[in-house]
Amino acid sequence: MSERIYLDNAATSWPKPESVYRAVDRYQRELGAPAGRGVYREATEVERLIADTRRQLALLLGGVAAERVVFTANGTDALNLALHGTLRTGDHVVTSVVEHNSVLRPLRKLEQTGVVEVSRVACDRNGLIDPGQVRRAIRPQTRMIALTHASNVTGAIQPASEVGRIAAEHDLLFLLDAAQTLGHVDVNVLQIGAHLVAAPGHKALLGPLGTGLLYIAPGVEHQLYPVRQGGTGTQSESDIQPDSLPDRYESGNHNVPGIVGLNAGVTELRARGMEAVQSHTQTCLQDLIDGLREIKQVTLHGPADARRQTAIQSISIAGYDPQEAAAMLDAAYSIQVRAGLHCAPLMHDAMGTRARGGTLRFSLGLFNTPHHVEAVVAAVAELAATAPAH
Repeated sequence: MSERIYLDNAATSWPKPESVYRAVDRYQRELGAPAGRGVYREATEVERLIADTRRQLALLLGGVAAERVVFTANGTDALNLALHGTLRTGDHVVTSVVEHNSVLRPLRKLEQTGVVEVSRVACDRNGLIDPGQVRRAIRPQTRMIALTHASNVTGAIQPASEVGRIAAEHDLLFLLDAAQTLGHVDVNVLQIGAHLVAAPGHKALLGPLGTGLLYIAPGVEHQLYPVRQGGTGTQSESDIQPDSLPDRYESGNHNVPGIVGLNAGVTELRARGMEAVQSHTQTCLQDLIDGLREIKQVTLHGPADARRQTAIQSISIAGYDPQEAAAMLDAAYSIQVRAGLHCAPLMHDAMGTRARGGTLRFSLGLFNTPHHVEAVVAAVAELAATAPAH
């Protein structure tokens, strides 16, 4: 059987570092205690691991205060907390057509129920927005700008720092969806000027599924209402939700197996160094782009420049539906990619790819190699050469 070549890391990273598997297994077999609900040895060790994970994520975000990193069920949960927790009746939100459904759907729900009005700025053919359009979309009622840091379809990295400056000029909240960037590129929230940063733990951070985080800038907690109340293991004598961070937003038991796995994943990233990680994936991505560009039946979507995108490249192959091409790559070559709209329908409207079923997306990770890239380019070339007439 052929080697499994996994290129769906934008959905979830695989494989994980061995240390992640060991950490999850150790917790399940040896620790097994909940967080914040005991003083015995194993419970204390769990508390230490959770605190260390929070601290490492805070460093990865540019050295923010650790208590401002809140654990969530996933990236979508973090975005829902940010949106539903801050927006009030009569507010206006500026966002873009590039967004994932994890932003589009909560905003559409709030729009349909008459809570907010939403402006969605356009993008160019590469999936990049113009900050000037963001500025022009601002109204007196605008409360928030919500923007993905990088498209999950084309990988195009948005001008987040420029948008952050616009938000600061107008005293607006800036929500950054870092699902496709945190762990791939530098995400210094202080330099970007983001007040809320949401991300999953299971993608470039190398943790297990069911983990996520929301960074909350100083003072924003006074505007961000919890959307869930309950036990936190603190201030148990009171039936009022604590105001202190991070307890205010962390009711219920943590996904401790996931968080200790995330701890191991982030430790691995930081040990390798973010510059080295980014250099590796950029090199592999550029080689992939260069190889695919030589296949005449292939159309590349996005910047097609590894310096301007995360480790994602979407393509179309003449004569093939994306789902059909993905199934054939898996069956014939053991190459696993994502096909379809990638939960970003408005992006495909902007690129003109919705009618053809979306795109074929290759997304690289830490454990992909130049050999994988060579195999993928060769497989796509063979597939393209045998495309049915259309």
